[in-house]
Amino acid sequence: MRGSRFSPEELLEGYESDKISVATIASHSALDVFDGAKDVGFRTVAVCERGRERTYTRFDRVVDEVVLLDRFAEVVRPDVVEHLRRRSAIFVPNRSFAVYVGYDRIEREFPVPVFGNRYLLRYEERVGEKTYYRLLDEAGLMRPAVFGSADEVDRPVMVKVPHARKRVERGFFVAADGDDLKRKLRRLASRGVVREEDMERASIEELVVGAHFNVNYFSSVARARVEILSIDRRIQTNLDGVLRLPASVQLELGEYVDVEMVEIGHEPATIRESMLEKLFEAGDRFVEAARRVEPPGIVGPFTLQLVVTKDLEMVVFDVALRIGGGTNVYMGVGSQYSKLYFGRPVSMGWRIAEEIRECVERECLGDIVT
Repeated sequence: MRGSRFSPEELLEGYESDKISVATIASHSALDVFDGAKDVGFRTVAVCERGRERTYTRFDRVVDEVVLLDRFAEVVRPDVVEHLRRRSAIFVPNRSFAVYVGYDRIEREFPVPVFGNRYLLRYEERVGEKTYYRLLDEAGLMRPAVFGSADEVDRPVMVKVPHARKRVERGFFVAADGDDLKRKLRRLASRGVVREEDMERASIEELVVGAHFNVNYFSSVARARVEILSIDRRIQTNLDGVLRLPASVQLELGEYVDVEMVEIGHEPATIRESMLEKLFEAGDRFVEAARRVEPPGIVGPFTLQLVVTKDLEMVVFDVALRIGGGTNVYMGVGSQYSKLYFGRPVSMGWRIAEEIRECVERECLGDIVT
């Protein structure tokens, strides 16, 4: 199977349906995945990086087994792959899986059944042929205008660029216009927040002002429907701290404090009921577009991060094509809209495990893994 596009039939060969386990990279939203899997009755396997395993060894009710590696990227090693396959493991992708292992190795060197569509993970990028812009355009959903360079910018923008030191984090910043962008880029680069050379792969997006929501969906094969399970918002350092200061203090500190939008947590949110119809339409269109662009499309969780403007228009500014970090807000207690489907609040981790359980029972496991 190595070096080719994996088929579900090959991946599931030798798996025992009564011994399925759920595995994931022990980071990001792993505890949500493990907790949900245990509630449904599956064994769990935490793939840990040495020095970062304590969280998962201490929460031993939800972690049955720890696979300890020097680096997360080693999960593609043949011996680790064989170990997971002996456990009949279904691997749930999270953002850390994509970042630390890499799209090419996930697609070509990891012959373990991945829950959902492993070939969609790279569409979370903003540059190249496969981007979430392409999916949003295919779905006909509104998104911010994108500028090719600072010289083209004629309005406020959000500059999306990696952090200079914390490479998997955000070095995002807001600029009023093209000249302001250039000034802030030089200042932030001098302070070690961003790197000027990263602008070659940065995305410069129109700044859309409105209320921010992360809408967490689930595309179910077993139940043939697209669900809205929850909504959350990001807590970002040190933006959160700056926003807690009086406006006069913010202005005084403006030249001394560089606002950083590093994601550190999430908080629950709801939206007015009259907007739910628009959210369902957006989710349905996005699922249909992904199916056309990258079959079999979306299976399981995905998130549309969007702004609702003063005119109640929805503008999608980012996308997650796997379990999102914000869903772990609802771990254990369940999410607000999920109760409307299941009669009780459930977490995204539970929803994933329940989809696996139903497909084991209905013999449709091959339809939810790639």
